[in-house]
Amino acid sequence: MAHFIQNLMDQYGYFVLGISLFLELLALPLPGEVLMTYAGLMIYQGHYSWMLSILTAGIGTSIGMTLSYWIGMKLGPRFFEKHGHRIHFGPEKLKKTSLWFERFGVKLLVIAFFIPGIRHITGYFSGITRMPFRTYALYAYAGAFLWTSTFISLGKVLGPQWEQYHQTITKYLVIIGITLVILALIYYLLTKYHEKLYVSISVLLNKLIETFQSLRKVRFLLLFSFILFLTLFFLMVGLIQDFLAHEFADFDNITTFIVHSIFDESWKVWMIRFSYLDSYYLLFTISFITFVFLMFQKQNRLLEVSFLLFVLLGGTYLTEVLTEIFLRVGPSLLPESFPSEQTLITVTILGFTSFLLARHIYITWMKTSLFLFVIGVSFLLGLSQIYFNNHFPSDVVAGYVFGGVWVSLNMLLLEIFRFVKLQAIKANTKED
Repeated sequence: MAHFIQNLMDQYGYFVLGISLFLELLALPLPGEVLMTYAGLMIYQGHYSWMLSILTAGIGTSIGMTLSYWIGMKLGPRFFEKHGHRIHFGPEKLKKTSLWFERFGVKLLVIAFFIPGIRHITGYFSGITRMPFRTYALYAYAGAFLWTSTFISLGKVLGPQWEQYHQTITKYLVIIGITLVILALIYYLLTKYHEKLYVSISVLLNKLIETFQSLRKVRFLLLFSFILFLTLFFLMVGLIQDFLAHEFADFDNITTFIVHSIFDESWKVWMIRFSYLDSYYLLFTISFITFVFLMFQKQNRLLEVSFLLFVLLGGTYLTEVLTEIFLRVGPSLLPESFPSEQTLITVTILGFTSFLLARHIYITWMKTSLFLFVIGVSFLLGLSQIYFNNHFPSDVVAGYVFGGVWVSLNMLLLEIFRFVKLQAIKANTKED
């Protein structure tokens, strides 16, 4: 089927690309990702226009999503109430799914395109659940152009290697999409059922608190830190298992190839600058500024300064231990660490100092800026390490995850100590 449509694309060009994606979004079994990466190959060879290909594919996908929405709107709940039992989707299951989709479905529209099977039903369910069309169109069309732009651009970057790497890249994109859905679901459950989750946390904390009433006063940050730590911890365990099983070869080869294809020699000066983002002068300056800032705070000053020093020293020691355990030969045939020492230390220092600063800042845009700063610096540093073949991409990613585990663990411990201290002060006040 894929080769047949590719032959049609060779003859009729953009028209076949747009029609194929239109039909796929109506749930026809067509290989959308293959066709888009093939279009990227045609762009690489100079036969297609990059912008026109994205525009055609995005419009075709958007029309398909629009039609599926109106079909779902036309069918409505009555269709499933009458015929749903034939496909094991009766009224009760429809009601539960519709309630969930009304509350959460709009957030899935953008990332659902990257998950086969899911993108084919979101349009229909959006119509069935009577989602406002303007809201639907905003998220669905944005997702459509993001999806098509990603695969067409990947095909353009990969060029002749698109067939070799296509399946592996699609697999990783599906994993990323599913991960984003899971994270979004966790966030939804976190906000909706936080009271029940607080009770669960109380058990896991070995009853450090005595009553549920006192637990209600725990900051949302305590729960967030716990979920973040748990998620990153399991991800870290998975990365270690894959490392020991030598499962990173495809990921490293593809990522390195894409980085070197996008960033040629003209980027060398910028990459050198990015590689300095892990300099001890910069990281020490940020740590020192945070230390001085904390010393001027009135509450929990000693506690936060102690944790800052513990995280910095502990992160350095953790890096040395991991280097001894997981030492391997790097892309330049020199010994290197798994995870990347540079990204782990950078995420540790920037992550925890930003957390401490954000805790005393009440301006939303400043908190957001701190978060984006950590993400941006960590990404650019990791990019430079891959560009210069200092580390494998898997080492860089592992540095992010291991550093995140160390930071989130200490965020959680700090909030627990802070809470216990607060409870002790209240208890002493009552006795007096």
